[in-house]
This record gives sequence, C-alpha cells and structure tokens, in this order.
Amino acid sequence: CAVKAAHVISEIAKNEEMKKPCIEADLVLTLVPLLESTDQEMLLHAGRAIGRICYDNRSLQEELVKVGVIPSLVRILTDYAQSEPLVHVALLALYNLADLDSAKEALSMTKVAEQLLKQLRRAESHERLEIVFEVLQALAENDALKVQLVDAGVPEALSEILLRLQGSSQAEDTCIVKAVSDLIISLLLGELKVAKNNAKAIVLILARHENSLQGKDSLNSEFIQHQSLYGNCLRLLQLEVIHQLLDLLERHVQSGDTSVHQAALSALQSLAVPVVSKVQMLEEGVAERIEALLRSESPPVQFKLLGTLRMLADGQADAAEILGQDPLPLNRLVQWCSVSDRSGIYREANRLLASILHHNRSQEVVKAIQAAQGVKHLVSMTTSEHAAMQNEALNALAIASAIDLETLEDSFKESQLVQSLHKLLQDENTSPEVKYNSIGLLCRLLNSGDLRQEIEEDKIKDTLEQLCSHSNADVVKEAMMTLQVLRGET
Repeated sequence: CAVKAAHVISEIAKNEEMKKPCIEADLVLTLVPLLESTDQEMLLHAGRAIGRICYDNRSLQEELVKVGVIPSLVRILTDYAQSEPLVHVALLALYNLADLDSAKEALSMTKVAEQLLKQLRRAESHERLEIVFEVLQALAENDALKVQLVDAGVPEALSEILLRLQGSSQAEDTCIVKAVSDLIISLLLGELKVAKNNAKAIVLILARHENSLQGKDSLNSEFIQHQSLYGNCLRLLQLEVIHQLLDLLERHVQSGDTSVHQAALSALQSLAVPVVSKVQMLEEGVAERIEALLRSESPPVQFKLLGTLRMLADGQADAAEILGQDPLPLNRLVQWCSVSDRSGIYREANRLLASILHHNRSQEVVKAIQAAQGVKHLVSMTTSEHAAMQNEALNALAIASAIDLETLEDSFKESQLVQSLHKLLQDENTSPEVKYNSIGLLCRLLNSGDLRQEIEEDKIKDTLEQLCSHSNADVVKEAMMTLQVLRGET
C-alpha cells in the first residue's frame, strides 16, 4: 500500500491548508526513506509529496538536507535520467533547496554537475531549460560547485545554446538567451578556461551585459564599476580574449554582419573600463585595428565604434594622440559631428572630439583638429541642450586655447565663439558650471588681440559685472578675475 499512500499524500498536499497537518503528522520524515526505492512510481509520488509539503518552508527544507535528501535526488537524476516525470520532480526539488548553504555543501559532495549537464543537453522545452538554469545559477554561487560545473563542461553547453538562439525574435528564446548569458557570466567569474575556446560567445555575453556596466544616461555614460564584472574584464584580458575579439571584428568587416560588429565593440568597450585595461588594449593595437570599421555605414556600428574609442581615449594621452593625428579617423569623426539627423552618433562624435583634445593636450593634435575643420563643431557643441556636452566642449576649447590660440583664432571668429559664450552668460537657464567654464574660456581668449576686440565690442564686460553678484561663489570669483584681466589690472 505504500505507493498508493504516497500518491494520496501527494494529492492531499496540493491543498495549502493540508500542509500543516501533514507536517504535524511527521509525514515528511516518513516519506524521505522512500526516495531510496527502486520503484519509479514510488519515487514519483514520494518526491511530489515531499516537494509540495516542504515548498516555501525553509525550516523543513533545512531538515530535509540534514536527513540526507540531496544524495537521493542526485541518484534519481543519475539512475532515471530518461524518465521525464522523475527528472522533473528531482529538478524541482533541487530548485527549491539550492539556495540553502547546507544544500550547496551537500551537493558539492556529489556528481550533480555531470547530471545537470546531461539534462541541459537533452532539454527540449523552454520550461525544462529554465528549471535547469535556475538550479545552475544557484549552484554557481558556491565556489566548489562552480569549479565542478566548469570542469564538467557546462559553460560549453551554455555557449552552444547561446549561439544557437542568438538573433531569434521569439520572446521565449530571448528570455533563454538572457538567462544563459547571466549564467555564463557567473561561471566565468570563477573559472575562465572556457573563454579561450568561445570567443564569439564571450562577445555576445559581454554585449548582453553592457547595460550592467554602463549608466543609462547616454550623456553621462561613465561605466559603473560593478565589482565582479570589473574583475572579470581584467581576467578576460589576461586570457588574451582581446585578440579573439579583434580577429572576429576583422573577419566580419566585409561580411556586413552588423550584429557581430556591435557585439564585439560592446565587448571591447566593456573591457576598457579599468585603466590598466586601456593601457594593455592600446599596446595590443586596438585603436588602430578597429579603425578598419570606420568605413561601416551602419548607424548602430558607428555609434558603438565612437563609444569604444571614447572609452579608450579617456585618460589616455597615447590613444588620444593616435585618434587626433591620424587623418582617416579624424576626418571620419568630423564628418559624423555634423550628422544631426542621427542624434546618438552626433553626440558621441562630438564628445569623442572633445575628449581627444582634453586628454592629449598637444599642439600637433590641436593643429590636426583645426586642419580637419573640427573646431567649429566644438564651438557648436557649447550651445548643446545638454550641460554635460557643453562643459566637455568648453573645457576642450579652453585647453586648446592655452596650447595654441594663434592656430584657432580664425576658426573661433568664423564660428562666432565669443557671441555664443556671451549668450550662455546672459541666459538665466545656463547652469553655474557652464557659466564658470564659459568665463574661463573667455579669459583664455583675451590673449588674442582680435578676440579681445570682439569681447569688448560685444560688451561682455557689462555681463561679467552683473555675474559678480551671482549666487554661485565660483562664478563670482571667475567673473571678477576675468574682469581684472579685461581691464588690464593683472
């Protein structure tokens, strides 16, 4: 009668109100030994009954682990791997227990990784895959289990799924791709030997995780240094994944596979977060090699390319020099600075141009940007509706003016820089930081006789005197100092 009794209990336990009487009657501890049975029907009903009674009851689940339910569940997966009902019951049980530290410890003593890999490879439905993913994700939080999963070949199996479904427009497939990406990242944080053999998977994974690394504000897109992914970028570089990414890019330049271009550039952009990574990537020739993509006519690729180059140039004078003196990328960049119908590309191009000046600070780069007719775009950028872009442009122009004002003088007059700065100072909606930087640039311009004359003719002196009573102390200080220079007092 035991099989029938287990069946009755499993049906009774479906009712929420009946769980407590089942617990009080010690049915759980009575059912656990039945999991050692060789009768598949007994295993099915006993497993269902235990799962239903213990669902969402942490203390009971802890008790189950103590009395040795984990080895029984792994045995069921091992001995009855072809039985869909039994596998389903065992996976659900592991799913409910896997968050417990005691369960993870018990599982680390078993060969659960091998069994989960088998189920991963033979899973045909999205539902089955999702259950396996949930179990794997929980186990990947444990270092010992993470190593076992990698050694068993789980990352390779996940990569195969990822590459098979990448590009699918079906909602279910999209969910699976995201789950696989999350899971591979979790595994890569521990053991990275899989990375060497799965370059394309790494590309797609890091592209998938771009939003985890990058701030949502497109105008303040400094990378969030998420500790685990930050460290993972460094380890991926150590494994020379960078070479595989570059090779992948170059192979697909002619193919027109823009999804690969975007993904690879997203990966490179992610890898360029730490300063030490920027240095290594520059030494590997990243800046020069990705210039091959400059001929791409795909707006998404252009946008990713600009973001990648700006990330590399951030704080790196060498990268800024490469981009600021090579006619090919510089002319292409200036061309994109005027593509106003594509706001994303327009913004990124102008920000990269400002970044090149800001981080290199050499006379050669100033002259190269002037020759490429890029100065007018920076002047136009000072009137952007976004304060972040305004400040970047103002700082870049101030630096360039300090380096070689004579070279820039004619461009400043043609683009009416003085008049633009005056409007910023007069506008009550201009932020204090923009006003401060505008005054600082004006002060630089006073070193030019022609530009000083324009400043005097535009009666900016009156505006500066008004700003001496501004609510912001920094603006007041800068206005007073510039007035002194204008009056010839210092």
